[in-house]
Amino acid sequence: MSSAPIAAAPAHILDLARRVLEIEADAVRALADRLGDAFTAAVGLILASRGRVIVSGVGKSGHIGRKFAATLASTGTPAYFVHAAEAAHGDLGMITADDVLIALSYSGTGEELLKIVPLIKRQGARLIAITGNPASPLAREADVHLDGAVREEACPLNLAPTASTTAALALSDALAVALLDARGFGADDFARSHPGGALGRRLLTHVSDVMRSGPAVPRVAESALLADALMEMTRAGMGMTAIVGDGDGSDRIIGIYTDGDLRRSLASGCNFSTARVADVMSRGPKTIHPEALAVTAAEMMERLRISQLLVADHEGRLVGALNHHDLMLAKVI
Repeated sequence: MSSAPIAAAPAHILDLARRVLEIEADAVRALADRLGDAFTAAVGLILASRGRVIVSGVGKSGHIGRKFAATLASTGTPAYFVHAAEAAHGDLGMITADDVLIALSYSGTGEELLKIVPLIKRQGARLIAITGNPASPLAREADVHLDGAVREEACPLNLAPTASTTAALALSDALAVALLDARGFGADDFARSHPGGALGRRLLTHVSDVMRSGPAVPRVAESALLADALMEMTRAGMGMTAIVGDGDGSDRIIGIYTDGDLRRSLASGCNFSTARVADVMSRGPKTIHPEALAVTAAEMMERLRISQLLVADHEGRLVGALNHHDLMLAKVI
C-alpha cells in the first residue's frame, strides 16, 4: 500500500460508487428468486421453538448477526447475539435445548462456529445456517440452510465482504419481518419495545397524558360577558376559553371562544363591555376524548387548521384542553 492516496477523478469515484450499489442491489434481488421451502422451514422452526433465538457469527458476519438479533428482539422474537469465539469459552452456557441457533458465515467454514455446532446439536438446540455455500460443513450440519450466495463482491478486488454482507442483512431482515407478520406483531407491540423513541411517544401517549385539566382549563359560563371571557383567556394563556352550560354544574360544552373569534369581534365593532360571549362564540366545537392517542389530536388539529382542542368525556362534558404547545412539549409533534 502506498504512503499517499492516489487522487481519483470525480467521474471515476461516482462510477465506482454506482457500480457498488448496482452489484449490491443485484445481490439482494437474486435472493428473492431463490427463496423457497427452506425459508418457510426456518420460519416454522423458530415459531415452534419454546426458547429464544441465538444469533452467532464472527467478523463482518458477526456485525450483521448483532443487528439481526436486535431486529428480532424488537419485532416480537426474543433473541440475542453470542460471539462464536466467546461461546467456546463459556458463553455456550447461555444456549438451551429449547433455543434455535442462527449461524452466519459466508464461507460456511469458520472454525469458531464449527467448533460449537456439535455441542449445540448434542444438547438439542436446532440450527439454522446462513451461508454462501450450500455444500459447506456449516450448511451440511444445519437443520435448515438459507442460501445467501452472491455472484461477486462489490469490492473491486472481489475480496472485502460487501455484497455478501448486504445479502445476509437483507435475508435476515426478510426472516425477521416474516416472523413479525406470523406473530401478528403490530404497531402497539413495536411501540412497547421502543418506549423511549419517537414512535413510542406517538403510539403510547394519550390525550389524558398531555392535556391540561382542572383549574388550568379556561372556561366561562354561557351567560358570561365577553369581557369575562377575555379575562379567562388571559389567565389561562391558551388563546381560547371553553364555554360551558349554566347552572347544572356538569361543564357540558356549549362552544369555544378563540383568538380568531376575538379578531372577528374587533373587526365587527363589538362592544366588549356589554356583549355576551354566547353571542360571539363558535358553537359546536370539535372535541376529542381523553383516551384518544395524542398523535390523533395532533393530526386533527392539523387537518382542521386549529391550534387548540377541547377534551370531552363521552357525555360531552369538559375534562381538559390542549394546544400545539402542549403536544410539542410532550414531543408528540
